Amino acid sequence: MNNYLIPANSKKSQLILSFFRPIDLLVFGLGCVTTMILLFFAGNNNIWVMLGILSPALITGFLVLPVPNYHNIMNLIFIIYKYLTTRRKYIWKGWCASYEEKENK
Repeated sequence: MNNYLIPANSKKSQLILSFFRPIDLLVFGLGCVTTMILLFFAGNNNIWVMLGILSPALITGFLVLPVPNYHNIMNLIFIIYKYLTTRRKYIWKGWCASYEEKENK
């Protein structure tokens, strides 16, 4: 019979904490390290300066945020970029195309 049952969360077992790939943690870690370095060296007397200092951690945290139907925002942005920059040529080779050719001749 060869009936196989694959669990719905089989990919999550390959991820760290069931959400993150190693590259996701690396990106988020670099954002947090950059924020910590900026906190040590920059003055924090203005709200806009503090938002600028915290922006690397906030941006990278947003990029690794999980999204339904995609892995995370970073993966979604990569897929959209790839779709918009690659050349697309769709060739129709269905049964309707053969009928159209016979009708036109």
